Amino acid sequence: MFCDDMWLRTADLMTAIHDHPFNVALGDGSLDADRFAFYIVQDARYLEAFSRALATASARATDLDEAAFFASSAHTALAAERLLHAGYVAELGAEATGIVTSPTCLAYASYLQATALAAPYPVLVAAVLPCFWIYQDVGTALLGRAGDLGGHPYGKWISTYSDPEFAASVTRAKAIADRLAEGADPDTRAAMEQAYLTAAAYEWMFWDSAWRRESWPTARWLAP
Repeated sequence: MFCDDMWLRTADLMTAIHDHPFNVALGDGSLDADRFAFYIVQDARYLEAFSRALATASARATDLDEAAFFASSAHTALAAERLLHAGYVAELGAEATGIVTSPTCLAYASYLQATALAAPYPVLVAAVLPCFWIYQDVGTALLGRAGDLGGHPYGKWISTYSDPEFAASVTRAKAIADRLAEGADPDTRAAMEQAYLTAAAYEWMFWDSAWRRESWPTARWLAP
């Protein structure tokens, strides 16, 4: 199965994601507010591109149930998840307008938008799958480590991505990807694999960029 193959091929990457200092500190509550604020602002911007990619997947789906699933997911990305982000921005006093979109955020968002524009439907499904699956896996692991989220500074984030309803959406997205891969020709299957691996790599890079509070190396020459 496509998803089983991708999980095996990204096993070392998933270990690196779970062991990344950003996620370790997020889980134990020691992550400093500035890093989390940087992350949450970048993630809110990324979600705009992600939701558009999901909406495009909905428009391209020939199966009505799949179309409905991706349309609902696009709405969730813009509404429910952005509400979570907005709450944290207000709580942390983060000034979103003062945080420049990072190179990694722009690259990941641009990759999804380009895939949505130019790639076949099965490849687009593979490209959006890591954001579902990896977040659910990380959220579930962090909940297991944290246990009681009462008083946890990032408890709302952890509970959002470890929620059984979100897990059900991940199961649905994986099933769609498996179905499409099973019926794909070799070139399309290979493109699906590359799309999944690329997006999974961006997931690690996104958390790493937040940990480093990544900036543009050219900023000194291009001051606003």
